[in-house]
Amino acid sequence: MIVPVGAWLTGSFELKSNIDLHLERGAMILFTTDHAQYKTIETYDGRTLTVPPISGNDLENIAITGEGVVDGGGESWRPVKKEKMTAAQWKDLLAAGGVLNKEENIWWPSREAMEGKEKRPVLVQFNRCKRVLLQGVTLRNSPMYVFAPNNCTDLTMDHVTIFNEWWAQNGDGIDIGSSRNVVIYRCTVSAGDDGICMKSGGRSEDGQAALQNVIIAGCNVYHAHGGFVTGSNTNGGMHRIFVRDCNFIGTDVGLRFKSSMGRGGLVDSIFVQDIYMRDIVHEAVLFDTYYENIPAGYVHIRKTGTPGNLTRFPKVSNDGPSDNEPVVPRDPNKPAPTDKIPQFRDFYLSRIYCNGAHTAISITGLPQMPVSGIWFDTVLISSDKGLVASQAKGINLHDVKLVTKESPAYQPDSTAEIHVR
Repeated sequence: MIVPVGAWLTGSFELKSNIDLHLERGAMILFTTDHAQYKTIETYDGRTLTVPPISGNDLENIAITGEGVVDGGGESWRPVKKEKMTAAQWKDLLAAGGVLNKEENIWWPSREAMEGKEKRPVLVQFNRCKRVLLQGVTLRNSPMYVFAPNNCTDLTMDHVTIFNEWWAQNGDGIDIGSSRNVVIYRCTVSAGDDGICMKSGGRSEDGQAALQNVIIAGCNVYHAHGGFVTGSNTNGGMHRIFVRDCNFIGTDVGLRFKSSMGRGGLVDSIFVQDIYMRDIVHEAVLFDTYYENIPAGYVHIRKTGTPGNLTRFPKVSNDGPSDNEPVVPRDPNKPAPTDKIPQFRDFYLSRIYCNGAHTAISITGLPQMPVSGIWFDTVLISSDKGLVASQAKGINLHDVKLVTKESPAYQPDSTAEIHVR
């Protein structure tokens, strides 16, 4: 199926097996901003979801190729937070129309979008598909995540460009969910949330990790909450992920490994090497097992007081709900769930370089499940703070140099076991 040069306005559609949707250079698919043109489905738990603009279920041999552009019309779906705008930008946004929430700190393009906020679709989503190829195309301006395959096998992304505005709420670039045999090669991502992210929910039928055998190589990530990310859904397990020769420039976090009680599982055999980072806003490398999926209006108090608690503030958090799941703020008087415990172990990070970050390395495990077996080899990071660690065992540092403004460079607490070799 060839899309020729031109701008083509359409509603949502589903691919079929043995189809290559090929966009010639100069071709642009524009998805309508009329939400009535999108089908909806009812879920088993009574929710109503919008079918993605491009979707496919239980297919084989499908592809989206070419040098054209797919534009998801996301500006008609997404909210904008006041704190992400300058005063002049916010004024112009209000003048363009739309509606505000009760607190008047979140703008929506329409009342329909605000009242149907849980219906925002992913731009491209394939479920339970085999032999999937994305090559050369640009995917941009999504209502929510850009590309989010689930339970797919033999998936390849080659020279794909992903773009969402930096303020695009829940605007993840690539979210690979519970898939196997995945290659992401020389892709470029700029996103409003996580850049290249691995998710895993539910164990596979054979009892093995739901997400495994992933190679990510030669990719560039610009604005994003994280350059390469795992989680926060890791309860299905992740195994054998290889990341190499990637550049992260200006991301909030560089390498971001996150999960939390009730959403966690075993993440192991992760190999990361030849990573080059610059101007990282927060941590160059982060292990966080207290990650919270924060609704608008809440701020996560990180590493102060009791990790993971939520406090109400007038200001809106920079982090929106990244995984599109409703979250009730944790009650500190109630015990945390005891199942689905996040377990990070056997990570190998070598030749990691970063010029500029707030914190070089931050590791936060759980008392009942410390982060363990993490190997750093040949690392050079310049940052304000160096290494902070809590509830961590078997953290091995070989040829690691942290050039920090704050001294000392290494500040693990008494629950962290650090070996410098």
